[in-house]
Amino acid sequence: MSQQSYFSFQWHITEACDQRCKHCYIYALGSHAQFKQMSIEDMIQVLDNIDDFCRRANRRPYLYVTGGDPILHPQFWSFVEILRERHIDFALLGNPFHLDDATCLRLAEYGCKKYQLSIDGQEETHDRIRRSGSYKETWDVVAPLRRAGIKVAVMTTVSRWNYQEVPAIIDEVVRHKVDVFAFARYCPDADSRDTCCSPEEYRQMMDLCWEKFEHYKDDKDCVTWFSLKDHLWILWKYEHGLFNPADYPDDDVVYDGCNCGNGHFTILSDGACYACRRMESKVGNALEDNLYELFTGPKMEAYREYENFEKCGKCELLRFCRGCPAIAKGYHGSMYAPDPECWKVIS
Repeated sequence: MSQQSYFSFQWHITEACDQRCKHCYIYALGSHAQFKQMSIEDMIQVLDNIDDFCRRANRRPYLYVTGGDPILHPQFWSFVEILRERHIDFALLGNPFHLDDATCLRLAEYGCKKYQLSIDGQEETHDRIRRSGSYKETWDVVAPLRRAGIKVAVMTTVSRWNYQEVPAIIDEVVRHKVDVFAFARYCPDADSRDTCCSPEEYRQMMDLCWEKFEHYKDDKDCVTWFSLKDHLWILWKYEHGLFNPADYPDDDVVYDGCNCGNGHFTILSDGACYACRRMESKVGNALEDNLYELFTGPKMEAYREYENFEKCGKCELLRFCRGCPAIAKGYHGSMYAPDPECWKVIS
């Protein structure tokens, strides 16, 4: 097997979903009035495009297949059979409602490496955000997935609705022997800015989460890996002496932080290609354009103009953090604006 690095594609093969989450961008945009989903013929065309991209970029594809709920696509099993035939690694980001032991075993046979579930608070909060009963249903499918040999990830979307409950979620993911836990922040628009935490609230939540991580670090029964997905963890670690930019060469290389324009592509169910799904960032269409030429072209270059970041451009952590440009765009109207939950003072 080649040792090439991965390039990740988040691929929304359908908009069909049996939840109505308060933070869902599909429903926020109103596009659920008529669900879009990609035909199997178009999927094959996109896969050919992905293969060409990875050949030219000297990378291996890794697909994060999602929706909506990808398993609701009527040709889902035909699609994952094609992935198996092409030896393409993939994970699924979906709901728990259609998973049982037999389905989980079948997913494993087709090569599913990981299944990402969502927990957005303790039971009352989660069910209010997603749908009644989904909290229990989500935890109930962790064991069948793990029995099938599929890694289980739990993702939490953090907002003012639930930020105080995140430390308790960490206890639950450990108790249920989840393989990976991470959280990302709610991405607002101009009408929902008040759902964002204040910088102080968010920083205090991270303090409490780190205490939990440290508590479980030496627990021999804990199998959970705590992914520091939010790029503000770089700032948090820097301030606590756990990260030092001086450990890296003094060059112009971007080593970490937001993958927008860097090591990631999003493909929607109509083929639209986005630099980031969490903000309006369409750069082309995988059914019409060459993905490699899109990624190296001028439209994508706009997402790599780091000197234009109003606050991050003046920060010593520019090459490692950059906060979340999508949240900045939703909150302020510009991806180059300051991340509204970043607490760092730039003099």
